[in-house]
Amino acid sequence: MSIRIHGEDGVVCRIPNSAFGYFGWPSVARMEDGTLVAAASGPRQSHICPWGRDSLAFSRDDGKTWTEPVVVHDSPLDDRDAGIVSLGGKKLLLTWFTLDPRQFHEHFLKHMTGNMIPWMEARLSALTDGAVRASAGSWTRISFDGGQTWSAPRPAPVTAPHGPILLKDDTLLYAGKPFPQGDVRPTVRDVQVARSADLGATWQILATVPCPAGFVADQIHEPHLAELPDGTLLCALRVHEPDTMAVWMSRSTDGGLTWSEAYRLPCDGTPPHLLVHSSGRVVCVYGYRHEPYGQRALVSRDGLTWDEELILRDDGPDADLGYPASVEMADGSILTVYYQRLPGDTQTSILSTRWRLPE
Repeated sequence: MSIRIHGEDGVVCRIPNSAFGYFGWPSVARMEDGTLVAAASGPRQSHICPWGRDSLAFSRDDGKTWTEPVVVHDSPLDDRDAGIVSLGGKKLLLTWFTLDPRQFHEHFLKHMTGNMIPWMEARLSALTDGAVRASAGSWTRISFDGGQTWSAPRPAPVTAPHGPILLKDDTLLYAGKPFPQGDVRPTVRDVQVARSADLGATWQILATVPCPAGFVADQIHEPHLAELPDGTLLCALRVHEPDTMAVWMSRSTDGGLTWSEAYRLPCDGTPPHLLVHSSGRVVCVYGYRHEPYGQRALVSRDGLTWDEELILRDDGPDADLGYPASVEMADGSILTVYYQRLPGDTQTSILSTRWRLPE
């Protein structure tokens, strides 16, 4: 059974009627002064293209309006899956990973319009093996002034769409696929969990999250973590099943050193993002890529059992959508951002829904 949530929909980043108007794979954070920060890959040309870059938009009125997106990182490669994490005060952490667009040359020739092909060829021909090695991998940057200025890029050992979480002891915990610096894609290995005690400058690998029974590493992707009030850690996993994609959950009760065998959540959607609400409930949002396409959520009071599926939105025109992320607002409502195409548009935008947990 599914319950429809009647939330308030909004627009975070949208550039209609532009060759470079595609936005995807967002994250959202809320600073201590109430400022909202949304990160996304874009503006770019399409889902796979040579022009990926990381941008930020800010809202100072609880998500009613947003600034124009500002590009804060643009490497020679395709910068994807921008994550944003509030570290307290005005400190922010930006995360992303890169793809070498040269490997998609034949795809570009097949799917790009004619007038874009010379731009694409020029972009790819400018790439050297040295430039690719210098920018390839998973990365972070840190800002101490609310996103106005940023540190130089710093390598991270793993990658996941929404980046790490800040634990109650002020350390960072990052679950993701291993992605050594200089590699052109994440390695086909189990999800690993890394810890940083210096705001992402250095990392220590703590553990491996075991694959769910019956699956192998290349079927498991894009995890996200949450820390419960009692210190229990949850790791939600995107699992590619034979006929669908689903969220599976593993738990740790020893600070992330060991992880339980994962169990399946009662949903067909992915990838997951976890939010521990002030009520103590755990909120897992995910994209729903079956008709009717859209964004959905599950809620749990203990991280083990889950209530009925919540439909946040089911008006997506196709399956190119999702990657939702949530943040709690001052009044206890939830703001969830995601990417999806609006009716009449040719490219996806970053959209939002503000909603409340059912009683």
